[in-house]
Amino acid sequence: MKSQILWKLLLATPALLGTALVISANAYAASTLSTEESSQPQVAETLAPELTVAQAAPSPTPGEAIQQIQRYNRDLTGERGEGQVTSVSQLRDVQPTDWAFQALQSLVERYGCIAGYPDGTFRGNRALTRFEFAAGLNACLDRINELIAAATANLLTRDDLTTLVRLQEEFAAELATLRGRVDALEARTAELEANQFSTTTKLNAEVIFGVINAFGDERANSDEEIDSITTLSSRVRLNFDTTFPGGSTMRTRLQAGSVDNYSGPTGTDMARIGYAADSGNVFVLDVLSYRLPVGDSLALWAGAAGLEAEDVHPILSPGNSSGSAAVSRFGQRNAVNRLGDGIGFGIDYELTDDFRITGTYFTDSGNEPTAENGLFNGQFQAMGQITYEGDFFGLGVSYARTYHPGSNGVNLTGSTGSEIAQAPFGEETNTAANVLGAQANFSFGDINVGGWFGWWDVIEQTRDDDERHSGIHTWMGYVMFRDLFAEGNFAGIQVGMPPKVMSGSNTEDDTSIHIEGFYRLRVSDNISITPGVYVILNPEHDDDNDTIYVGTIRTTFKF
Repeated sequence: MKSQILWKLLLATPALLGTALVISANAYAASTLSTEESSQPQVAETLAPELTVAQAAPSPTPGEAIQQIQRYNRDLTGERGEGQVTSVSQLRDVQPTDWAFQALQSLVERYGCIAGYPDGTFRGNRALTRFEFAAGLNACLDRINELIAAATANLLTRDDLTTLVRLQEEFAAELATLRGRVDALEARTAELEANQFSTTTKLNAEVIFGVINAFGDERANSDEEIDSITTLSSRVRLNFDTTFPGGSTMRTRLQAGSVDNYSGPTGTDMARIGYAADSGNVFVLDVLSYRLPVGDSLALWAGAAGLEAEDVHPILSPGNSSGSAAVSRFGQRNAVNRLGDGIGFGIDYELTDDFRITGTYFTDSGNEPTAENGLFNGQFQAMGQITYEGDFFGLGVSYARTYHPGSNGVNLTGSTGSEIAQAPFGEETNTAANVLGAQANFSFGDINVGGWFGWWDVIEQTRDDDERHSGIHTWMGYVMFRDLFAEGNFAGIQVGMPPKVMSGSNTEDDTSIHIEGFYRLRVSDNISITPGVYVILNPEHDDDNDTIYVGTIRTTFKF
């Protein structure tokens, strides 16, 4: 009689296990997720169950959804692999207080179906909850179902089957609750994916808080005194980088700021701050550009707003960043690379790993359908550059042709030199120029030494055959230190001459010297603080003008 009962129990048990596993397949994933979120132990990951016995109804396929949920949770918690536990007694913070503990202990030791943390604990140093226990039970049900599916059911004992049936009855409510939690979590995950911002657009943001003050006796070319007034202002840039199939990218930048450029308080553009942005803290479209790679070596650029020469032409100076390097406008890069920007096109061709050829065409009035404006009828700058960038040495040589109609104003030096150098023949005179630029950088480990030079042959455009010329020069030398005193810090010392008319009409006799120093202190991966100061000797290339000092403490947040 006992043997018949046992035989019927063995026949009925697979069906019970099959029914339980339909419920527990999703419950196991929920237990894994919930135990991670509450810093509790995980059950071991097993193969996706394939029910081969007593499948009352098709089980939902949770594989992909569960794996995705587990991946999301691991990314959030930072947890990766867990250590395998071969005995419940290895879980030091679990006490064998009742029959269920002993029953599960036996199953774990026989089938190895629970995983704990690498230190052999469930963490938390507290009693095991019924839901955590149900998760362990669910793992053992999965493991035994694998044995059944693999035709190794002869490894199961009568006592194990009896114990599993009893445990399943005891924890039926918890198993059902776990399954409900997985269903709810899957619904929330699906809603999150359906309403996420974009699968192809990445937001890169930069926020700057700047404390600024200017010092000196009198403003350049003026009898008015410099008002030494400390200010706190900000600049915000939101860069939306969208990637399309094929690798092309589009950048959309929104910018808002209240940072004065300090040319007004000092009387000269030579004192302009490097991160100026004064839109009244109202967001405006600052950049809209598109980059299209063609093969492995060629890339094409198009910009409807804010495209700059530095986007296409390599800038070798490591100080070329308004948010994390040089604090002055002149100290960031060669004025040759500021001839024009905004609307235009670019091309970048990589000859070898070290050599590349780049070209740009820019106009700042390409969207205006009026006389002496438009894409090809108004101000323009066409520039080509050859650049070599080796491991220890870099060199760039460029040539540009630029034209400025007097009706729109003339600014040949990107608001970095003297007022005369910006428009040698006046702001209302049609002016063209042939421009040569050179830059070099030597790398000695964490130390960079280099500089740049620029030369303009400026031509007055008149209706007669007579032409007047002026020659403009500029130069800069720098020494910069990476990881100074600590990893991620950066410091620089720069000395140079802002653009100056050296020959021809309106020659400037005296010479301004720009001296700058800054030190970027890395607070974290996302925060840096940069105190910096620069001095302008003989502003506007006139030794009658008093020395001007500008100091700033720039705090930059990136995320």
